[in-house]
This record gives sequence, structure tokens and C-alpha cells, in this order.
Amino acid sequence: MSSLYTRSKEYTRSRKAQSDSPPSSPSPIAKTLKHERLSRLEVATNPTSSESYSDRASSRSSAYSRRENRLAALSSRAEEESNRDYKRLYESALSENQKLKSKLQEAQLELADIKSKLEKATQQKQEKTSDRSSMLEMEKREKRALERKLSEMEEEMKILTELKSDNQRLKDENGALIRVISKLSK
Repeated sequence: MSSLYTRSKEYTRSRKAQSDSPPSSPSPIAKTLKHERLSRLEVATNPTSSESYSDRASSRSSAYSRRENRLAALSSRAEEESNRDYKRLYESALSENQKLKSKLQEAQLELADIKSKLEKATQQKQEKTSDRSSMLEMEKREKRALERKLSEMEEEMKILTELKSDNQRLKDENGALIRVISKLSK
């Protein structure tokens, strides 16, 4: 008796909760539950004298088995729908992954291209700097060589001017000696 009481309590609670919600078309589950309630009420209000307790129990068990069958069918339908949804989600995720993979490949190719360009630029810069440094080294060497030659030429010029002055002095002395000898020989 207490189990019937608790069911009716739950039933009234669920009815109140349902009455609070806005009216909508009844779901298939609600229709089946309503049908079960009506069939139970008919059995309870019209008990025939020939029905025994075991018949009522068997009708209840058959009602429960029908209910379980309906719930299993509903759950299998829901499962099929969810499987379809999962398949659709899987396919969309797969296509998105393919798109992302292609974008990733493009980005990697672009990155490799940029790296190669950067390496070429750095090599050219190093070659230019090494060329410049080698050119600077060569220019410095040439400059030092020219400076040495210049200093040598300046020294040669000094020596040359000294030699010219010595040569002129010797010419003058030679002319004077020739005059003296010519006067002596007369």
C-alpha cells in the first residue's frame, strides 16, 4: 500500500511540474505513459470476479515488458540518431582536419621557402662582408706598399738632390781646376 502511495505522490509531483511548463505537443514517451496509466485505471476500476490475483500480476508483468520494449525501441532510435549525428560530426571533423592539414603544409612550405631565402641573403651578406673585408685588407696592403714606395722615393729624391748638388759642386771645382791648369800651362 505504501508503494502505491509513493507512486501517486510522485505522479502528482510530475503532473504539477508538467502543468508548470508551457503547453506543447506531447512527446512519444508522454503518449505511451498516458496510455499505460489509462490501461491500469481500466483494470483497477473494472475488476471482474473471474480475474484472479495472478492474472493481474501477469497483466502487470506484460505491461512492464511492453513498456521495456517501447523504451528499448526509443533508446535504439535515439542511439541511431546519435550515431548519425556522430557520423556527421566525425565527417565534419575529418574534413576540417584535412583543411587544417593542408593549411599546415602550405605554412610549412612557406616557412621553408622563407628560411631558404633568409639563408641565401645571409650568405650573400657574409660573402659581401668577406669580399669587403678582403678588399679592405688588399686596399690596406696596397696603401702600405704605396706609402713605403713614397717614403723610398722621398729618400731617393733627397739623395738625388744631394747628388745633384755634389755633382754641381764637382763641376764647379772641375771648371776652376781647368782654369788653374790652363793659366799654369800658359
